[in-house]
Amino acid sequence: SSLRSPKDFPKLKNDTFLRAARGEQTEHTPVWCMRQAGRYLPEFRETRAAQDFFATCRSPKLCCELTLQPLRRFPLDAAIIFSDILVVPQALGMEIVMVPGKGPTFTEPLKEVEDLLKLRQKVDVTAELGYVFQAITLTRHRLEGRVPLIGFSGAPWTLMSYMIEGGGSTTMAKAKSWLYRHPEASHRLLRLLADVITDYLVGQVAAGAQALQLFESHAGHLGPEQFEAFALPYIRDIARAVKSKLKEEALPLVPMIVFAKDAHYALRDLARAGYEVVGLDWTIRPQEARAQAGKDVTLQGNLDPCALYAPKEKIGELVKKMLESFGTQRYIANLGHGLYPDMSPEHVGAFVEAVHAHSRHINKH
Repeated sequence: SSLRSPKDFPKLKNDTFLRAARGEQTEHTPVWCMRQAGRYLPEFRETRAAQDFFATCRSPKLCCELTLQPLRRFPLDAAIIFSDILVVPQALGMEIVMVPGKGPTFTEPLKEVEDLLKLRQKVDVTAELGYVFQAITLTRHRLEGRVPLIGFSGAPWTLMSYMIEGGGSTTMAKAKSWLYRHPEASHRLLRLLADVITDYLVGQVAAGAQALQLFESHAGHLGPEQFEAFALPYIRDIARAVKSKLKEEALPLVPMIVFAKDAHYALRDLARAGYEVVGLDWTIRPQEARAQAGKDVTLQGNLDPCALYAPKEKIGELVKKMLESFGTQRYIANLGHGLYPDMSPEHVGAFVEAVHAHSRHINKH
């Protein structure tokens, strides 16, 4: 199909993010923000106003526009495609609606083990998620080589928890009860998800993604034992399978990032799970993360998003301290989670500029 053919993408002008991801020297520390395409930008709210959320996700033109908006304002070192982790459960045949004030809600969450039979067992990702691939290809062209484009997916446990809870949850008790009551069925579901995610990520690279991030956003709901049994094996499998498929299909071996929120207890394992970059939330000390992750991975993170509510000078001080703690090399600056809708764009700009200014200064001296 046309999707697999090599494309005449514009030449990349700023590869700082990719070099840092691969552990090469950089003149400044690259920076991007999780949820950088988002409601904190008035132009985002305007573009999104008329559309249903998932209709937006299915429009390559709108996804491209939303992905580019933050880059018009800030000198970010990477773009991340505008999409949602829940497009994967949709590809498995589940229906999700956006409920105002509540967020994404599954009309029929998985309740019993028998409900697994309702899911598509074989997913043709190009048929089900081709709109994401089209958005990536369009965005790669429209970026004009300014910065690399990151593709992403939710990780199996995080997606499983949404599929069973039917939406957000403070305890994840329904999803976790499956792990204790139905371990075999849980593994069946996680395996199905891992296989679809693998194909989805490979398809994103074929479409033009230059790096991939796996979001295990709900890692913090698991303890070390459950994480080791139900999350880590699939996180490892995805890295291995994606890389082997990329080789098979003669596609670029792009750097991969794993972000498991609140999973300090697993940092050592995550650093050895086959990803070039380990993303960190704001609850871990940089020095401690370095000690546990070792020398062979790049770290990404981890400013508390709420630090962006501070005055701009304070943001600069916090960034400087963060850079001194992580060191400016083998490091990608980011927040420890996504931007919130009520954050000031000026403060986001201050964060990005502080990373560039302070890292350049530290590198010179």
